[in-house]
Amino acid sequence: MAEMMKKATRQSYGEALVELAKTNPKVVVMDADLAHATQTVMFKEACPERFFNAGIAENNMVGVAAGLSTCGYIPFVSTFAMFAAGRSYDQVRNMLGYPHNNVKICATHAGISVGEDGATHQCNEDIALMRVVPGMVVMNPADDTEAKACIKAAVDYQGPVYIRLGRMACPIFNDPATYEFEIGKGVQLKEGTDVTIVATGLMVYEAIVAAEKLAEEGISAAVVNIHTIKPLDTEIILKNAAATGAVVTAEEHSIIGGLGSAVAEALAEGCPVPLVRLGVNDEYGHSGPAGALLKEFGLTADNIVAKAKEAIAKK
Repeated sequence: MAEMMKKATRQSYGEALVELAKTNPKVVVMDADLAHATQTVMFKEACPERFFNAGIAENNMVGVAAGLSTCGYIPFVSTFAMFAAGRSYDQVRNMLGYPHNNVKICATHAGISVGEDGATHQCNEDIALMRVVPGMVVMNPADDTEAKACIKAAVDYQGPVYIRLGRMACPIFNDPATYEFEIGKGVQLKEGTDVTIVATGLMVYEAIVAAEKLAEEGISAAVVNIHTIKPLDTEIILKNAAATGAVVTAEEHSIIGGLGSAVAEALAEGCPVPLVRLGVNDEYGHSGPAGALLKEFGLTADNIVAKAKEAIAKK
């Protein structure tokens, strides 16, 4: 596959906020003293009167955002995923989820690809935590184009939204001129007859590469991009499962409670076929270069190929 431009989805987030600042006066941004890391500094520079630094007080930040939402504002709160989903879970559940307040949580530095920050900051549990909050929309964009589409869609949605963003630059494979985004609707990237690869976040590009490698071996793999983990597009998953008879899920998240679990639930109820889940296997990460860690944890196109063959063998 030809070399593609790369950009971290946290940078896409910052750029999308600047565009929102120009068109929507109700958008306000809060950060927990990490504006340069989360890229909300772009909004701060463009619209300082609508930017609020809560300091290293993530729980308080969520509470203030909840209050702002009741006054008609659309707050975007930002910090690392470990703090947004983990440290602030109580406030997210009771101040955003329960009253269904219109707050958007944009959590950066998620997953193993945080790299050198190590296990305490490599949040592989955030999708699981946010999935179980009633009424919470959970999105995990795969590239720059999709990340910006997520942010714009979140503004139009009335209610709490969790958007997972990354630190590492990822290939931009979606064409912004033709890409169509809808909350809760998966994207069919490739049709197939032998196995379905369902991926999310940075693993979507790896799934595309894996499908090409499988094709070289005469194996036809469908590829589905699930940018919205909740609500899950069960229709596209069940359709592909029925067509191929085997499914592989790929995510930069624990295999417990994330995309793999969501797909397993859908298949168990609607189309029981062999399923192999690829993700972080109930363990903590550790410090190291992002690319090396992804290889060590098996979050690669080559490992998707291996898992696809495993799933096919179970038919």
